[in-house]
Amino acid sequence: MAEHKIVFTGPVGAGKTTAIASISDIPPVRTEARSRDMRRAPRETTTVAMDYGLLRLGGGEKVHLYGTPGQARFDFMWDILTEGAIGLVLLVNNDARHALRALDRFLAAFAPLLRETRLTLGVTRMDIAADPTLANYNHRLRVHGLRAPVLEVDARRRRDVVVLLQALLYEIDPGLEGAPPV
Repeated sequence: MAEHKIVFTGPVGAGKTTAIASISDIPPVRTEARSRDMRRAPRETTTVAMDYGLLRLGGGEKVHLYGTPGQARFDFMWDILTEGAIGLVLLVNNDARHALRALDRFLAAFAPLLRETRLTLGVTRMDIAADPTLANYNHRLRVHGLRAPVLEVDARRRRDVVVLLQALLYEIDPGLEGAPPV
C-alpha cells in the first residue's frame, strides 16, 4: 500500500483549510487560533501549525494532505510539512489586495521544493475579483521559470479540489491520465 504526501500552501485566506476539508475522507485536523491582527489576517481564526486530511485512493493507496499556515511568522512549519512531499498545491486568493505579490512570495519561499517536485496553482475567489486573470498568473509562473497548471477553484467544492489534485498528479506522472479519477 503506497502512501503519499501533498502539501497545500498559500497566504492567509486563500482556502487551504477549506480545500482540505472539502476533499478529506476523514474529519480534518485543524490547528487554528484566534487572529490577533485583523489587518493582516482579516478572519476570526487562522492556522498556526497545520491542517491535516487524508484521501483514500483505489488499491489501498493513501494521500496525506497537509496545509501550511499562511502567515510568515509560522514559516518554520513550511520546511517541516514539505519534507517528503510529492507535490505542492499553491492557493491564492484573487480578491486579496496584492495577489500576485503573494504568489511571488510563496514561489520564492518554496523554490527549493519546486526544484524537486511539481506544482499546481489554484486561484480562489475569482467570482469576487476577475483581475488578476489566469493569464496573469501563468505569466508570473513563467517569470519564475515555472510551468504549472493554473485553475480557478472554489475551495468549498469537492469537485474543484479533485480537479486541482488530478492536475497535480498528472504533472507528477503524465501516465496517470488514463487512470480512473480520484
